[in-house]
Amino acid sequence: MSHPHPGLPAPPALPEHGLRIVALGGLGEIGRNMTVFEHGGRLLIVDCGVLFPETEQPGIDLILPDFEYIRDRLDLIDAVILTHGHEDHIGAVPYLLRERPDIPLVGSRLTLALLEAKLTEHRIRPVTREVSEGQRVRFGPFDCEFLAVNHSIPDALAVAIRTPAGLVLATGDFKMDQLPLDGRLTDLGGFARLGAEGIDLLLSDSTNAEVPGFVTSERSIGPVVDEVFATAQERIIVACFASHIHRVQQVLDAAVACGRRVCFIGRSMVRNMGVARELGYLRVPDGVMVEPKQLDDVPPDRLVLVCTGSQGEPMSALSRMAGRDHQIRITERDTVMLASSLIPGNETAVNRVINGLTRWGARVVHKGNALVHVSGHASAGELLYVLNMTRPGNFMPIHGEWRHLRAHAKLAALTGVPEDNIVIAEDGVVVDLVDGHASIVGAVPAGYVYVDGLSVGEVTETSLKDRRILGEEGFVSIVVGVDSTSGKVVAGPEIHARGAGIANEDFDQIIERLEAVLQDAATSGAADLHQMNQVVRRTVGKWVNDNYRRRPMIIPVVVEV
Repeated sequence: MSHPHPGLPAPPALPEHGLRIVALGGLGEIGRNMTVFEHGGRLLIVDCGVLFPETEQPGIDLILPDFEYIRDRLDLIDAVILTHGHEDHIGAVPYLLRERPDIPLVGSRLTLALLEAKLTEHRIRPVTREVSEGQRVRFGPFDCEFLAVNHSIPDALAVAIRTPAGLVLATGDFKMDQLPLDGRLTDLGGFARLGAEGIDLLLSDSTNAEVPGFVTSERSIGPVVDEVFATAQERIIVACFASHIHRVQQVLDAAVACGRRVCFIGRSMVRNMGVARELGYLRVPDGVMVEPKQLDDVPPDRLVLVCTGSQGEPMSALSRMAGRDHQIRITERDTVMLASSLIPGNETAVNRVINGLTRWGARVVHKGNALVHVSGHASAGELLYVLNMTRPGNFMPIHGEWRHLRAHAKLAALTGVPEDNIVIAEDGVVVDLVDGHASIVGAVPAGYVYVDGLSVGEVTETSLKDRRILGEEGFVSIVVGVDSTSGKVVAGPEIHARGAGIANEDFDQIIERLEAVLQDAATSGAADLHQMNQVVRRTVGKWVNDNYRRRPMIIPVVVEV
């Protein structure tokens, strides 16, 4: 197997007959999916998504792929193909279009509709090309064929990319539900046909590569939802992803059967379900929906609220309900259902929400105690099925953390893919397909680009480190006035602490010592403001560490007077 390592050089020039594949996100992580294909001097991009921040990235809203690799070649992009409408595959498109607004966006009807609604909020009018399964369209030197795949959102697509360098199949996110709610099956016949033609490189979803067997059908959730609705005392609050149209349809069907009315809560939920309803992907009987301002007019035992917040997001409707910071007040007769999977890293936040809801007496139904969600990603049995059906010459696992990528690579080896033809890459690693063989040839920058409010890329790892210190240890500020000529202390020092767990009067113990070291610094000629600041930082920092075993941020302010 080819393994990346930190010492990879910049890649050489791509051979004229070769195909270059560079993932700018999605490898070694769940999210930020973006893969660049290069052939004949032209570029094709598959997906352009975001990654959601974790607790060690305080204040960050979104994490984008790093566009630096393509920034000086934006005019060479023939299209951006979007496999489906989840945020980790389309969320970064508005930021890419800021760099070049007329890049053609290619996707299914629902995917483009969800994206266009998002782009409207960014005041961007995109150039789009709607495609559907069975179509074959050329973008520059890339001959693309689209195949239906089943996922946790309708209209998902896989894409086969043909170039003179070979045939590549990128599955996108998929599973093999044999009884999907919308009747749209993963096109296994198409996969087999491409396998018979000869797939030179397979890029396949690895999210559930460690999970044995096959994913449970979405239909199995219906009876569980019905049982929850039938036994609920008063209000039912359902939290799920704002893009999970199938799940919302099950909730609507159960509500109609119980004579309940439904209200969507949250901007993204209202927006996405509005798009799905308008296009016919969501069937809503007349008289079922109710507006938020009309909630008081509906009896609690006849009401269902559908909201976001299943991942414990701090500002989501469900989290605010759990914290009693929302107009909807949880009571002992409420039933709350978290109808979604748990994204790795969100366990603590979700448990906090469940505990908060339970504190107010609500009955909480979640994946841990009921079958209220099934994964949208193929398990190991399905992945083996696809590998055996397609028989690729080379294999590259995508969409997963390191443990998922390696597990999927082992599955490929078991099906007979030669070890030397299995490429495990990470973001920024350059893979060339030349003469039927895929190999790692170098690496390019592919770091995190942070979105914080209106700023994009301005927050650095150093800034995040400072935020973590402030959040965990607090800060200590020291203000000192020194004579601009002699450097002697003429005012202060004044010392104040916030969040450091140290009373301001405790610093009286170090003021004399601080005055002494500043006097010594001035006497020795170290009257430069930067040097004086460093003296103050070292002195106070050492005293705090010695006496309190803490490392707050030390902020010295030395002013010349």
